[in-house]
Amino acid sequence: MRDSDALENNPYVSRSALAALHGEVYGWALSRCDFNHAAAEDLVQQAYVELLSGKARFDNKSSLKTFVFSVVQNLARGRFRRLSSRLRLVRTYQQDVAGQTVDHGEHHVDDGVWRAVRALPARQRDVIELVFCRDLTVEQASAVMGVTTGTGRTHYDRAKKALRDRLRDWVEEE
Repeated sequence: MRDSDALENNPYVSRSALAALHGEVYGWALSRCDFNHAAAEDLVQQAYVELLSGKARFDNKSSLKTFVFSVVQNLARGRFRRLSSRLRLVRTYQQDVAGQTVDHGEHHVDDGVWRAVRALPARQRDVIELVFCRDLTVEQASAVMGVTTGTGRTHYDRAKKALRDRLRDWVEEE
């Protein structure tokens, strides 16, 4: 990392490293915001402000990806606590719009898988997304979620079992 690439208030974070992670960070933010693009953009921008200002300080004890995902997770939790009534309206609106989407044709298998994932309890859903979609290890996913590695492994194991059962039932129905 070049000295000119390092953030002034976060010397262990480089602009180029943040740029490389941006797509994944945005994907995680989308997930935290029920796929509301405007809210996800605000969340990512707020996370970058926290990093640039030094309010969220990276101490190099974990990977940068894990740290930034944790910042986004914590900001999302705080945001949703303050805006819970407003988010209920957004979710209702999104459900109305979701019913008007174009038919996905051959993607019915993926739809069934994602329906099964969305039906999982929140922590199980989070660990599955972090591990399978965001390429984190269970240990890193646990750190992002703010739980111990053992708890993360438990949620991961239960999620896999629940998905296996739901998908088996779904295949047998067809």
